[in-house]
Amino acid sequence: MEVAKKRKEVLRAWFTAVVDKLGYKVTPNAEMADFLLEQLVLLERKHGSPYCPCQALSGNREADMKIVCPCIPYHRKHFDYMKQCWCGLYIHKDVTDPTRLRQIPASEVP
Repeated sequence: MEVAKKRKEVLRAWFTAVVDKLGYKVTPNAEMADFLLEQLVLLERKHGSPYCPCQALSGNREADMKIVCPCIPYHRKHFDYMKQCWCGLYIHKDVTDPTRLRQIPASEVP
C-alpha cells in the first residue's frame, strides 16, 4: 500500500508540472483528486500506463495513447471548451469553482 501512495504522489507532482505549462491546475477538490490519482496508479499497474480512469480502453494502442494522463494535448479544444479535462482532475487555472463545470460531449463543441 505504501508503494501505491508513493506512486500517487510522484504522479501528482509530475502531472502538476506538466499541466501547469498547459494552463491547467489540479482540481482543488482534494478528495476527488486523491481518488482519481489512485485510479491512475491502478490503471498504470494493470496496463503499463496511467490511462484516464473515465474513458474505456479500446485495445488499439494508438487510440489508447490519446487517453494516457494527462491527455489534455490530444483533446485540447474539447477540454478548453469545458474548462476541465474529462474526469475533472485538471481544471483551467482561471476556474475558481469547479463544481460549476460540466462535461460536454465532443460532438457539442463548436
